[in-house]
Amino acid sequence: MTMSESRPYTLMTVHAHPDDETIGTGGLMARSVAAGHRVVLVTCTRGEQGDIVVPELDTPDNHRRLGEIRAGELEAAMGELGVTEWENLGYRDSDMMGRVGNVDPRTFWQADLDEAAGRLTWLVRRYQPHVMTTYNDFGGYGHPDHIRTHDVAVRAFDRAGDVAWYPEQLAPEHGGTGPAMDAGGLAPWTPLKLYEQAIPASVRNAMRERMEALGEESFWSEPKDATPEQLEAFRAQMAKMLVPDEAITTWIDISDVLDRKWAAIWRHVTQMSPNSPFLRFGADAWREFWAKEAYVLRESRVPATAPETDVFAGLD
Repeated sequence: MTMSESRPYTLMTVHAHPDDETIGTGGLMARSVAAGHRVVLVTCTRGEQGDIVVPELDTPDNHRRLGEIRAGELEAAMGELGVTEWENLGYRDSDMMGRVGNVDPRTFWQADLDEAAGRLTWLVRRYQPHVMTTYNDFGGYGHPDHIRTHDVAVRAFDRAGDVAWYPEQLAPEHGGTGPAMDAGGLAPWTPLKLYEQAIPASVRNAMRERMEALGEESFWSEPKDATPEQLEAFRAQMAKMLVPDEAITTWIDISDVLDRKWAAIWRHVTQMSPNSPFLRFGADAWREFWAKEAYVLRESRVPATAPETDVFAGLD
């Protein structure tokens, strides 16, 4: 069954910072919208600790306003993808792992996990997604906010249908202690499928080979002057980031919407450098390497078979 043949469903993608949604799930989001499904984006932070990779924009004032700027960039990107509904959990960006920002009590990394999961659970109960996506337990690449996003999304997926969790959100007629349904109370909701984004090992290898053939190192290349300990750490990092192709359950063909994803990526102006190894070769290289998005089905409450080409498969 293709997306265009299934009845309308709701997809909720849960991400850490503005731009993560476009890079990671932009194709799935655009394709789902085009097929008539409802798409809801949840971003956990405003990304205010991010770098500004465009030199002419890298100013003190822009750093001070970066959360506001990135919110505007996200809105523009959603316009390209056709998404009209998005939410933010309201946490502060935790910065990269090991930096001083990690210990700021306002950050997502320092947030109480049950409280944060409650915020997302409220949105799950409100929007009633059939399918959710998030990162793996390494957060894709080890960023603390990505790791915490995974932890929160898994808990919300598990808890949203359970009246014992966060009963203050639920209307009395649904076993809760909150306001009535007509006064803003919610009902329990049980999402049916939870996916984790995946970086296929084959894609990493192909991109690395392309860049090394041009005499350039990339993020994916083994460091040339590394000590044995550093090389071991690099390989361990790659093992956590990459998913063997045979372990990927779901390949989504996004070739029909890749131009929209490409346009949305460039809407995140402060975060996209033309010299990035992911962007410098242009849209044609993206079409070669990223014409499919890869996911691993973490949990399904409906019968599911792999491999699959549709996150809504099995819901009818």
